[in-house]
Amino acid sequence: MTGTQKVLLAVEGITKAYPGVVANSDVSFEIREGEVHSLLGENGAGKSTLVKMIYGLVKPDSGRMTLRGGAYEPRKPGEARASGVAMVFQHFSLFDALNVAENVALGMENPPRLAELASRIRQVSEEYGLPLDPSRLVGDLSAGERQRVEIIRCLLQDPKLLIMDEPTSVLTPQEVDILFKTLRQLSAEGTAILYISHKLEEIRALCDSATILRRGKVVASCNPREKTARELAELMVGETLTPPARTGKAPGPVALDVTGLSVASPNPFGTSLQNIHMTVQKGEILGIAGVAGNGQDELLLALSGEIRTAADAVKIDGRGVGDLGPNERRRAGLVAAPEERLGHAAAPDMSLTENALLSGAVRKELVKGGMIDWPATRTFAEGVVKDFDVRTPGIGTAARALSGGNLQKFVIGRELSQEPSVIVVNQPTWGVDAAAAASIRQALIDRAAAGAAVVVISQDLDELLEIADRFCALNGGRLSAPRPVQGLTVDEIGLMMGGAHGMEVAHVHA
Repeated sequence: MTGTQKVLLAVEGITKAYPGVVANSDVSFEIREGEVHSLLGENGAGKSTLVKMIYGLVKPDSGRMTLRGGAYEPRKPGEARASGVAMVFQHFSLFDALNVAENVALGMENPPRLAELASRIRQVSEEYGLPLDPSRLVGDLSAGERQRVEIIRCLLQDPKLLIMDEPTSVLTPQEVDILFKTLRQLSAEGTAILYISHKLEEIRALCDSATILRRGKVVASCNPREKTARELAELMVGETLTPPARTGKAPGPVALDVTGLSVASPNPFGTSLQNIHMTVQKGEILGIAGVAGNGQDELLLALSGEIRTAADAVKIDGRGVGDLGPNERRRAGLVAAPEERLGHAAAPDMSLTENALLSGAVRKELVKGGMIDWPATRTFAEGVVKDFDVRTPGIGTAARALSGGNLQKFVIGRELSQEPSVIVVNQPTWGVDAAAAASIRQALIDRAAAGAAVVVISQDLDELLEIADRFCALNGGRLSAPRPVQGLTVDEIGLMMGGAHGMEVAHVHA
């Protein structure tokens, strides 16, 4: 990308306010043809609102946008797409029971006949190095293949601007390489890309320029290749960041012992667990990696008690709890935070106080004699908000009103504040900005240092390498033998996640 290329999209003085919060304040920036432009900022900085206005999902209060020199005021996504603006969302909008071609057709204004569309899908997917079989059921696809469906659906519209929101959060390192090759090809052909990610090394590797938002305002613009990842993070948060600190204490006795755990997935397109063995000691963090859809959700359900098993398949401090439900396991000392924030980890329309009660009632003794102790519940919720820097108007706010990152901080904080002996978290920092991710990782390290056994299931390999003591990978519902993190490379981990490097199951005590 060179500075001589024409401006494709100009955003000038855009402002958008909601009751109690200004999401965007006088935001201005430009994207040139063929440019890969990053939008950076903390959770709640205003990135999502801004791209929703560009894509026609939200109407700005003031300011203007121009596309190729003409006024650009999309009232709905269909108008944005007709103008040449396409978007791949962080959460896929696909139907598992339909095939690839049928899903692509649903996202088009005037789809051709399915046979013709299938031919176009094959052609375009091969052309851009993202091969797809249009006849395959989406429910049978890996996370990386599902993302290909979303991208190909956009590319069939011949977009001039492609917006990508956290596109690599469910990909292996090898799949990220393939995606970047495709994006560079699109850029070389003149397509502009607006790229949102919290993975700053990716930004440095891929993007030509960056606009940095803080609390709804543009605070900086730069060439990210000329900055370190830490410098970019500090521009986003406006303060110096310190990496998580480890204590170096030796782990204690085994707190969590899983033996021969096999469970059928409750989801018809899920992945059943096959003969899982693992142990986690007090004071230890076990990192479990895996591409989405390889049994992570099922493992958390089986450990949390939402799926019950034989009693001795899951032991806490030597006691068989596999046949117990979630509340009984909480009483035994195990807390869990699932990947899906809204609907699973938190009830969307309930307040933060009520959501604090839902999982804290047992360990924080918030129900006495059949009556809810609301003052104690409010005190618990306020403590979580304060200790984990949850940005919210108050604890009476509904969970759905929080930004994704702030809700994640609340959910993780709610579990860690219960002083558990075993902690199981799935994707603890997914979609969370650098400062919030650092504080969540430090909190997990601190709980381990205080004697908890911690299981972190994550697709963020840098995260696992930073905080875990031992590492294993889930592939097709099977768990690899744990290995010490020290000395492991990202490439080796990526291969393990893909099923290579000895995915045989082993029962290894640290």
